Amino acid sequence: MQKERAKYQPKLPKALRAAGVKVELGAPSEPATDKEEIKKLFPNTYGQPVAKIVEGDGTLNSAPLKVGVVLSGGQAPGGHNVIAGLFDALKAANKDSKLYGFLKGPGGVIKGKYKELTAEIIEPYRNTGGFDMIMSGRDKIEKPEDLAACKKNFEDMGLDGIVIIGGDDSNTNAAVLAEYLKAEGSKTVVIGAPKTIDGDMKNERIEASFGFDTACKTYSELIGNICRDATSAVKYWHFIRLMGRAASHVALECALQAHPNVTLVSEEVQAKGTTLGEIVDYIVDVIAKRSEAGKNYGILIVPEGLPEFISDIKAMIDELSAILGKDEEYIRDLPDHSERVQYLSGQLSDHSARVYSSLPVDIQEVLLRRDSHGNVPLSQVETERLLIDLVSDKIRLMQAHGGSKVKFTPLSHFFGYEGRCAAPTNFDADYCYSLGHAAAQLVRANLTGYTVNVQNLTKSSDEWVAGGVPVTMMLNMEVRKGKPAPVIKKALVELDGNPFKKFAANRESWALEDKYVFPGPIQYFGPSEVCDAPTMTLALEKSAMSNE
Repeated sequence: MQKERAKYQPKLPKALRAAGVKVELGAPSEPATDKEEIKKLFPNTYGQPVAKIVEGDGTLNSAPLKVGVVLSGGQAPGGHNVIAGLFDALKAANKDSKLYGFLKGPGGVIKGKYKELTAEIIEPYRNTGGFDMIMSGRDKIEKPEDLAACKKNFEDMGLDGIVIIGGDDSNTNAAVLAEYLKAEGSKTVVIGAPKTIDGDMKNERIEASFGFDTACKTYSELIGNICRDATSAVKYWHFIRLMGRAASHVALECALQAHPNVTLVSEEVQAKGTTLGEIVDYIVDVIAKRSEAGKNYGILIVPEGLPEFISDIKAMIDELSAILGKDEEYIRDLPDHSERVQYLSGQLSDHSARVYSSLPVDIQEVLLRRDSHGNVPLSQVETERLLIDLVSDKIRLMQAHGGSKVKFTPLSHFFGYEGRCAAPTNFDADYCYSLGHAAAQLVRANLTGYTVNVQNLTKSSDEWVAGGVPVTMMLNMEVRKGKPAPVIKKALVELDGNPFKKFAANRESWALEDKYVFPGPIQYFGPSEVCDAPTMTLALEKSAMSNE
């Protein structure tokens, strides 16, 4: 499989296959909100035009270029193809161009740790998952001394451009670096590429973040396998937590692909102000109704970030943070857990005290620690286990009062890292290779402060259109670490969007009947409608599928 996959030649849009290309610039751009604040922060890169790559006369800069590339943040399938596309496009324009890979993420850029990426180094990584070619890291280039170190490293290397492959934070970081370098008169331009399996870096110009397609198809295969197992063993309820802290795109896409019985969508929970108790009641109701029909099994999907969207948990966490801010040491020094709970019960409001006391003891303890930013570590709560505990308690209570004969045997799963480094689907392999090719053209055009994009993704690759979006166009101001900061706004699940509407129209029948779909493993060879298909989310967003 690896040998055959290495031979795959990713498809490119027509313009990127042409012997000559040119970059067309549109009208000046601006962000949707916070225009004045963003203009003040980015005076040198604000208002740049949207760029489009078209077939041309080949007059783009064809001198040999030195370009750097860095992988930033969590892994996403296809990253290696972005690098391969970048390399191939630079070499096609001038065989003497050089590509340097900064090692272990932005930290390598700051420290000047890199290696030249040659054809021999890149070749074994084509169409593979992972970021192991140059590795990744989560450092940020934001302190004045870090920005200055980057500028010096780029000057020492004679770097014409750097491509930062990352998510919304990394692309915001790219905009900060581009602004700094332009203000300092540096020749190095900065281009970002949109990466995250969470699927939350998208907007009208960026149709999808790369890696989302592969990760969701990997998780959906596993979920389908478990659906098949559930109907075979007919005695287990599987509670499955999926990646997606800020948004529920992964959970929703997997629901559309596999049709599990229950899928919780964080954005809907928040919009309706649903409490933890109401979520538990809903799950218990589905379990009871299936049990009455002789089905003591089922599948539940939950996004990992759900607790942050539940109204009463959010209120309790805010109160808890304030209490820990002044009394954390005293609380931690209390001799046992029961005394800590008793003390907190007197400090929290009545409702929050009830919510806190309803949680399992191990989760109560987790919430008494704060992370390095002073926040209660809600991300450490294993949401699927929390729900299993609360649902089990509720069913036992019903049974104690003679109201239920439900059999409930739960199993928990977390699908996370399994999807981040899978071999990219044809869609992600093609998309990423196109992103890399397009990034090279933006560098050749001497553009800076842009995120590379490819549009028309639900059509054949011949009709894809590549270009670049000024990062300042995508920024808004949000409070980070207690201060307003410019960030690319995360795209949450839209409750009036086609993907959620399709799910909402079907969830009642999916809950009570066994309408499972078994997607099976990712197909790399075979009919295009199977092997090259985009996610259902993207197809529905582009109205390429019916809502029936």
